[in-house]
Amino acid sequence: MAKTAKTDRQAVVQQIRTQQKSAERRRGLAIVGVCIVVAILIIGLAAFRPIKNWWDLRQFRDTALDQIGAPATVCAKQTTKPATGDQQHVPDGQAIFYDDVPPAFGEHYATPDPMERKLYTDQDRPKLGTLVHNLEHGYTILWYDQTIADDDNAMNELRGIADKFAGTTNLRFKFKAVPWLESDGKSFPDGKHIAFTHWSAGGADVAGSGDTSKQVGVWQFCSAISGEALNDFMIKYPYMDSPEPGAM
Repeated sequence: MAKTAKTDRQAVVQQIRTQQKSAERRRGLAIVGVCIVVAILIIGLAAFRPIKNWWDLRQFRDTALDQIGAPATVCAKQTTKPATGDQQHVPDGQAIFYDDVPPAFGEHYATPDPMERKLYTDQDRPKLGTLVHNLEHGYTILWYDQTIADDDNAMNELRGIADKFAGTTNLRFKFKAVPWLESDGKSFPDGKHIAFTHWSAGGADVAGSGDTSKQVGVWQFCSAISGEALNDFMIKYPYMDSPEPGAM
């Protein structure tokens, strides 16, 4: 009887151990399963935005720049103002205050933003002092406010426009679309949500000459995105018409 009881106890212990191992195995598999699901979700979310952007851009692939967005009539007349700040570099990070909203000229940081990137959001936009240096080198900058940033269709149009200027070998594609932030200063004029700016040398014939007497800042404000108005603006004020047109 004693031997039988001992054997029964061993069987019960073995059964408990087996059940514990099975439970631990199930928990382990469940944890692995959850980790796999989380990993798939993370990868899926990371891939979703680029894939969606690519999908949204398809509609603009065969659309000319001047056919994207609203007609040029949504934009006011271009205005100019004598420019200052040519070759006036200040240390990176030093506070710079610009009177104009947005700036089209002025003192600036020593290094411009590289040409590769054409569209920015409020999460990664370069500093104003960096962008003003880009203006000195002939860039046209399209500034957009929060109204545009909150509009998915408008942002798709901006992506379509930025895609037209992809690349770094053609200097005619010196273009950037960037947000105008609340921290930058005053808002755009009432009803205007887009601004084009350019730092003109006063004509391509005096570009790079060092003659600052003809330099002007150029602005054009629009109530909506207009590829037609942007196209006209960049034809009238090409990259060659700038204080330093040769640099990237």
